[in-house]
Amino acid sequence: MLLAAFFRLWNLGYPNKLVFDETYYVKDAWTLWNTGSEKAWPKDANLAFESGQVNGFLTDPSFVVHPPLGKWIMGFGMWLFGPSNAFSWRISVALLSIAAVGLIMMIAKILFQTQVWAVAAGFLFAIDGHAIVLGRTGLLDGILMFFVLLAFYFLLRHLQTRKLGEPTWAQPWLLAAGVTLGAATAVKWSGLYFLAAFGLYVATSDAIERRQRAESQLVEGQRLKLRDWLIPSGLQAMISFTLMVPTALATYVASWAGWLMTTNGYDRNSRENALLSLWQYHLDAYGFHINLHTPHSYASSPLTWLFAIRPTSFFYEGLAEGEGGCVSSSGCSSAITALGNPLIWLPAAAAVLLLTYLFITRKSKVGGLILLGIVGGYLPWLAFLNRTVFQFYAIAFLPWMILALVYVIRMFLHTRSQEQLPRAIRIAGGYFGLAFAVSLFFLPIWIGTWTPYWYWHLHMWLPSWI
Repeated sequence: MLLAAFFRLWNLGYPNKLVFDETYYVKDAWTLWNTGSEKAWPKDANLAFESGQVNGFLTDPSFVVHPPLGKWIMGFGMWLFGPSNAFSWRISVALLSIAAVGLIMMIAKILFQTQVWAVAAGFLFAIDGHAIVLGRTGLLDGILMFFVLLAFYFLLRHLQTRKLGEPTWAQPWLLAAGVTLGAATAVKWSGLYFLAAFGLYVATSDAIERRQRAESQLVEGQRLKLRDWLIPSGLQAMISFTLMVPTALATYVASWAGWLMTTNGYDRNSRENALLSLWQYHLDAYGFHINLHTPHSYASSPLTWLFAIRPTSFFYEGLAEGEGGCVSSSGCSSAITALGNPLIWLPAAAAVLLLTYLFITRKSKVGGLILLGIVGGYLPWLAFLNRTVFQFYAIAFLPWMILALVYVIRMFLHTRSQEQLPRAIRIAGGYFGLAFAVSLFFLPIWIGTWTPYWYWHLHMWLPSWI
């Protein structure tokens, strides 16, 4: 976590400019914090905002298409540290990104039952460039990732503690999962995919385990009666649904409190009461999302996300030799590119594919749990191949890619003979060391360090990375 903190907090205020979609979320966060809803800004307001003139927003409401919780969280950092510096725009996201490293270690400890593999998962997540860049930028996706990862931790705790006796309402971890999944959805609507994936898993896994338990209690020659497991499973599924879904909905609606309690938000007075107006707002936002087909130079198909074919450039500035202290004959560059460490990202993508095969052929429970994050975070995007989407959305399921990679490395070691094991351990240790070295090599293009242009270009291994 200290390593993660260093990578995410070092020179966090650079650049003191709104990079990529910070132009929307940072300014929206500040108006939301001050007025209870997002407000419009004058044309070309960024330069004034970046120079410290942060209260130049208008009284007109602004039409925004993402729920408010992520912006409330960013707004808190801006209020706490002062809105006129880029550090404050990003600190809330950075702290949640660091906390996520702790979370993935807690999750890996539950899944793999050893501290060694927990630390391995945390280490890879701490040094991956995609996680570092999204942890240093005032966007919503890193906040979404934190909440869905926290919900997954609560889900695992629920699976550890649930009892298969009579249906019960005493499921505090499931209730906590419902709250955090509601919070995730209140950051971006894609949190709903995780709510569906986790909720269906709870219901089906409960039914399967109840059936297996009922079968194990049969005397030889007896037949399992449906009512012995199906009725309790159905009742428990309804209880679990009630604990998760209405709780998530209540959390989601609560995030709109500022909009509901004021009267000058977008669409606030479009219908005869506040809740109907909120529904109208959602219809308008949904219409925007499904019709978003605007070309963008860094848009990427979800089919390519696992392999990092088109990473998103968040920021780039160049200087010619002699400008601004640049002494390189090739010129100088400052870049922030949401590109994962290739030595982590590509093996993790291969691990996801291998884990899918192993789950289908061997029905690994741990493998299935890891794939659950891929199902909730990645598969739904395959239905939006024609929509304008970006590679950096993958931060929402990156923790499960890391877990899949650790699972495969662990399996590699556990399947070696005693004679092969020392060499296998050296190979695994060499991999972790090499991954760290590659992260150090790529670090300048993750945090915007000024380098000679040729050094930046040395990192562009594929033409599509430029």
